[in-house]
Amino acid sequence: MATVSVIIPTCNRAAYLRTALDSVLSQTFTDFEVIVVDDASTDDTSRVVKEFKAVSIQYVRHDENRGGSVARNTGIAKSQSEYIAFLDDDDEWEPTKLELQMDLLKRSAPNVGLVYTGCRAIDRATGKVLGQRTPAQRGDLSTDMLRENCIGSTSSTVLKRVCFEEVGVFDHTLPSFQDYDLWIRLAAKFHIECVSLPLLKYYTHEHKIWTNPQAIMKGIALMLEKHKTFPSELPKYFSHHMLAVGEMYCRKGDFKQGRLAYREAIRLYPYALRYYLDFALSLVGHGTWTKVKELKQKFTGSVGH
Repeated sequence: MATVSVIIPTCNRAAYLRTALDSVLSQTFTDFEVIVVDDASTDDTSRVVKEFKAVSIQYVRHDENRGGSVARNTGIAKSQSEYIAFLDDDDEWEPTKLELQMDLLKRSAPNVGLVYTGCRAIDRATGKVLGQRTPAQRGDLSTDMLRENCIGSTSSTVLKRVCFEEVGVFDHTLPSFQDYDLWIRLAAKFHIECVSLPLLKYYTHEHKIWTNPQAIMKGIALMLEKHKTFPSELPKYFSHHMLAVGEMYCRKGDFKQGRLAYREAIRLYPYALRYYLDFALSLVGHGTWTKVKELKQKFTGSVGH
C-alpha cells in the first residue's frame, strides 16, 4: 500500500491535467498512488490519463458533473493510504514538495494533522509570476483560521486520513470556500505545520471559481451562517472578498450588482474608508471608473481591488 494518495479532481482541462500529472510523477518522494477523478469531462481527459502508461493511475469517472468538492470526496473514498494530498488539475508541484511535507509530518507531534506549503501565483496566459506566499503560521491555528484562510489552496496540503474521520470531508453544498470551511473544522481538532518554501505553482486564469461572482457571494453567505456560532473576524475577512466581487461586476459594466456587492462589503465591515470610496466611484459611470482603476494600476502596480 502506498504511503500517500494523490487525488486530482478534473473536468474538461485535459491540457492542464497533463502538466499536473507530470509534476506529480516528477516528485522526489515516490511512494504514492494517483487517483484522477473525472467529473464528467467531455474532452480528451481519459485519453490523457491513458498516456501515462509507465505508472498506475486509478481513473474514476462521474457520470454527471457534481462539482470539485464531490470529486475530492470521491477520491478520498477510493484512496487507501494513511496520508492524502490534493492537486487541482490546473496547478503544479515543485519536485520536492511531497518529500519535504512527508519528512515534516513524520517528525511532527501526533496531534499535527496537516502540512501546507508556500506557493507562487502565476498567470496562466503569460507565465508571469503575480506573487509569492511564504507562510509561517503553525501550531494551534483554531483562532487564526477564524480570521483568514491561513492555509490557502488544497493543492498545497498533505493531510492524515484520520483528519477526515474526525471532522468529515468537503462540504459540497458550498459553491465556494469549501477548502476554507474544511480548514476551520480541522484546525479546531488538530495542529497544523507548514513548509514555507513556495512548492506550489498556483495558476490564475478566467475559469477559476474566483472569477464567478455569484458563487463567491453565495459561498460567503453560507459560510457566515455555518460558522456564526464562533466569535470570529470572518465578516471582516469576507468583506474583502465582497469588495473584489463588486470590482468584478463593475469591470463587466454591471454597476448595479457592483454597488450591491460594495454595500454588502460595507455592511460586513463598516470601518474601511476604501469601501466607501469604491462605492462612490461606482456611481460616476463606466468610463471614469475604468480610467481611475487604470491610473491606480499604473501608479501602484496593483491589479483588482
